[in-house]
Order: sequence, then C-alpha cells, then structure tokens
Amino acid sequence: MTRAIAHRGPDGEGFFFGAGVGLGHRRLAIIDVAGGQQPILNEDESVALVFNGQIYNYRALREELLAAGHIFRTQSDTEVIVHAWEEWGASCVKRLRGMFAFALYDGRRNVLFLARDRLGKKPLYYSVLTNGDLIFGSELKALLAHPLAEKRLDPFAVDNYLAFGYVPDPQTIYRGIHKLPPAHTLEVQRHAPTPNPQRYWRLSMIPANCDEREAVDELRHRLDEAVRIRLMSEVPLGAFLSGGVDSSGIVSSMARQTTAPVKTFALDFDEGGASELHHARRIAELYGTDHKEACVQMDPLETYLAQAAIFDEPFADSSSVPTFEVSRLARQRVTVALSGDAGDEIFAGYRRYRWHARTDRLRRALPEGLRRSAFRTLGAAYPKLDWAPQWLRAKTTLNEIAVNAAEGYFRSLCKIDDAARWRLYTPQMRQAIIGQHPCEIIAGAMREVDSDDPVTCAQYADLVTYLPGDILAKVDRASMAVSLEIRAPLLDHELVEWAGTLPSSLKLRGTEGKYILKRTLEPFVPGENLYRRKEGFTTSLASHFRGAGNRTLRSALTSDLMVDSGLFDLPAVDSILDAHESGMRDNSQILWTLLMFAGFLEKVHFAGTPEARVPRLTLGSSSDAHEGDKASQGSKKAAIRSTAPI
Repeated sequence: MTRAIAHRGPDGEGFFFGAGVGLGHRRLAIIDVAGGQQPILNEDESVALVFNGQIYNYRALREELLAAGHIFRTQSDTEVIVHAWEEWGASCVKRLRGMFAFALYDGRRNVLFLARDRLGKKPLYYSVLTNGDLIFGSELKALLAHPLAEKRLDPFAVDNYLAFGYVPDPQTIYRGIHKLPPAHTLEVQRHAPTPNPQRYWRLSMIPANCDEREAVDELRHRLDEAVRIRLMSEVPLGAFLSGGVDSSGIVSSMARQTTAPVKTFALDFDEGGASELHHARRIAELYGTDHKEACVQMDPLETYLAQAAIFDEPFADSSSVPTFEVSRLARQRVTVALSGDAGDEIFAGYRRYRWHARTDRLRRALPEGLRRSAFRTLGAAYPKLDWAPQWLRAKTTLNEIAVNAAEGYFRSLCKIDDAARWRLYTPQMRQAIIGQHPCEIIAGAMREVDSDDPVTCAQYADLVTYLPGDILAKVDRASMAVSLEIRAPLLDHELVEWAGTLPSSLKLRGTEGKYILKRTLEPFVPGENLYRRKEGFTTSLASHFRGAGNRTLRSALTSDLMVDSGLFDLPAVDSILDAHESGMRDNSQILWTLLMFAGFLEKVHFAGTPEARVPRLTLGSSSDAHEGDKASQGSKKAAIRSTAPI
C-alpha cells in the first residue's frame, strides 16, 4: 500500500505496528529534513501519527505545548500534532493552521483518529472491509492495493461524475470506499461500530459592514501574511506564474518578502494560436524572478491513460494536463511551489457568478407559474447553437430561469446535461440511478449557506463541492505525481473566513469579478495582468477529436471495456462522435468526459489479471444497495487491524 503512493514521498518510508494496528508513511522531506521521519510517536510510544501536509503555526503551538510540559524530540511540524492530541483531544484540529490529512492511533484510548483540513487541500480515503478492518490512505490506489478492497462501481457516483466531471465528496467511484470530507474527522473505537464522520468547521458567509479602503488594507495584510507563513522550507521553493491575477499577486508578495529572486515557472501549449507566456514574463521581469518556462504540445489521445493512472477514478478537468506539465517543470528545480488556486471561488472570479446573479434577479421578478411555463417552453424551442457567438447561445439561460436557483446554477456548471446523460446509459444503468439527482449536491450546499445573495450562494456551493472535488484534487494529484508540494496562500482558512464576511458587491462589481482583490493588487501588478480577459489553464480539445482523432476516439469509447462496464449505450456514443465530427456540434466536453472514464476502466478498474474483466456494476435498486452498505457499515466492528498509508 505504501509502495502504491511512493511518488508522494520519495525521501523515505516508515511503519508503526501495534496491537492490531499498522500505520505506513511515505515522506517528502521539507521541514526538519534530518529528524522528521514518520511515523512520529509521543514519549511513551502510546500515540503514533502519520501525516501529510504542513502546519504553518506549528512554532507557536510548540511553544504553548512546551509550556504545558510536553517533551519534543524533533523540530518538525508533525510532532506538534501528537502533543496537540494529548493536550486537546479531537478539538486539536481546530488549533491547526495549514493543510493536512492525518491518522493518529492512541493505544491508551484504543482509538484511531482521522482528520482532514478545513478546505480539503489534502485527500484522505477510507473503507471498512468485509472482515471489519478499516483501511485508509492518501490516494485511492493505496486502498486498491489491499487484497480485500472491493471494486464495485457505484452507479450514483458514475452519474455524478458525468454531471460534474469529478466524483464529489464523500463518494468515490467505488461503493465501499469513501473520501473523508473536508473539515471532518473520524474517530474509531476498537471493536465498536464505525461512526459517521464529524464536521468541525463550517464557513460563515454573513456579510459585515465594510469600507472599501479598509477592506483593501486588510486584504493586503492578510495576503502577505498567508504568503509569508508558507515560505518556510528547508528545501528549494518557488511559484507557479501564469501572469493572471492570482499567481501574479502571490509572486509579487513573495518578491517583497524575500531577498533572493523567486523561482517562477510558466507553461503554454503549442496550439497554433497566440502564446500567453508574455503575461508571465511581464511579472517575472518586474520582480526579477528566476523564471523558467516551457511550451509543450498536447495530444489528449496520448495523455488520457497517464492521467487516468494519476487520478485512480474518472476525472474530466482537462486542465489537469497543463497542471501536471507545469509541476514537472517546477520539480526540476524546487520541491515546494506556491500557487494562486481558489482566487475565483473566494473572490467571485468566475463569469458564471455574474450570469447566475442576473438570471436570479429575473427569476425573482417573475411570478413562479409564468416563469416555469414560459421559460421552459422558450428553452425547449430555442436551438442549441454551439457554433454561434456567445450572445446567441441563450438556450442554457432560458432553461436556468425556468427552474429554482440551485437547479439553475447546477445547469450552468453541468458537464453533460440530464437528457444527454440519460441517452448515454443502458437500461440497467438508468434503473440503477433512480432515486438520485446530481443537482441535490448543489441544492444541499446552498441550503447550508447563511445568505440568500445569489453570488454568495454560488460561491459557497463551489467552495464545498467544486473546489475540493475538482480544483484541489487536480492540483494535489498532478503535483504529487512528480513529488512536488503545492501551497495555496489564498486558501489560508483565516483569510477565507475574513473574505466570507465581505459583501458580494466588493467581489463582483458590475461585470468585474475579483474586484477587491484587483484593487488590492493595483500597486504591485500591472493593469495588463489584472484586467485582461480570463483565459484559464486549459487546452482546446475540439480539433483533436475530429478526423483521425475521431476514429481513434471512437475505438476507445466503443471498446470491449466500455461494453463490459455495463454502463453505456454504444449507439448513443456513436451518435455523439458523429455529431462532433460533422462540425455542427462541439461535443468535446462530453467526449473528454467519456474518454477519461474509458481510461479509468483500462488503467484502474479492469487492470490486472484476466478475471478482472468482469462487469462490476451492481444492477437493480441502487438505493437499496446503498441502504445495505450503510447497515453493514453500522454493524461492522472496526478491528483497526489493517490501516493504510498517508
């Protein structure tokens, strides 16, 4: 199990074996390189810990714990967690400022304690096996290395994947394996039923009265502090630099707080269009960074299998490819890199927030009956004009106005809409997903938020679904595949809590997203970088999926593996390929989503021995099957005998 995730920790491995407990660890050495090997134990070796991440306030916690009488044997941030557990128990997680996933075994209390950071920067998977053992790990592949791990496809998760492009927490693609959600802990007593995870933090987004000038000053202070505490490292450190708002702001702060030139890294794809690298060069020249860049060619039909092997379950965000490439570029020179991730979610940078606010205003202004009947009719009648200019593509907007806010927002971010997914499925798969709808994930998130402001509701939904499920999963897997640690200052939880109190008018001003962040960065970042059109870290797929590429794609999407999965109606897949090849429909998003599923089947699900080629979709009532899973989990006694690596 540890060998399966050796890429996450190439600098060493360690194990702890107690009475019916095993902990394994792979180390990427960054703090206390000489003395921070894991597992780390307390003084009498009754508490053992394996940990993935970084605790940025560990020095302050260490001083507090020393004053309370605790004895430290290392200078690592890891050991702080051991003594924090002894001092504060399960509430120790509330004292930690950083990114973390850890497993702690306390022999005196006979308890195993799992925890994940507030925003989900570090992953943690777990499963209760048929023999009652609990296993866990930082990636799905660690669990799948266990001989008793069950590979039963979850039809609900499959449907969620095709809707969102990722499998949302706490699901995985497999029915018996779960992700510990962000801001949750799981405390398991030996020989007791496995409990449900417990939430220890929830973001409040109640707006406070805030003067714009004061907000700018406060954000500048908080951003600089978040960057400063992430500069601690005993190994080379640098930053991703796309030249956009977020990465430019991070690099400017780094440069103002360090004496040596910041090492920066930028990537572009050779797609035959204009390069975006000059935006990054402008910042690199302004701050005199030690800048490296690369321009690479990408053929998605040559990379999808490698991507599938990295993610272990279907994952359809195509920007994972450039994220992997820029991580590989950076790893040649550094072990740690800062990134600008989460600026869009925290400061309302996505264009979809603007459209959601507009449609919500119209939705609230119209009588419900008229809105539902008239706009549903208009949406159904309006043609789907994928080839047309943006202003002519009104079908999605009309359909959004006809439904409630949560469903409208779901439709704006859905990768494959309800009708298209239904056409893709076999009759057995259709039967298996009766009783669930992916939209409920967004609706559930919006019910949690303490605001009725449409932008705030959309932001919150993204922060608890899209951010951990897509953005942070992408960055973690793509970077750790090359043993690179990524730190995201904008995801400092204290900064996020403060930003949650900002009124949406300071985030989205007219058509300008990230308004307050841009105002804050104006003294440090050129206007050409702050106010240029958002490009995103993606590459065009449409042209790759036509001509010879369409034939290659057809072979992958109608393969024996896709047949064996029992999920997809192959004539429906053929029709999507034909429509894309004709040029009248851009089905590249649907095709990439299906291609990544095909890659998952080949590299993960059906990989291994010939007997693995058995359909693994459990047909019939999926809701009954899930109830059975819940009942069996509740009756299993957690032996904690075969725990897995961080």
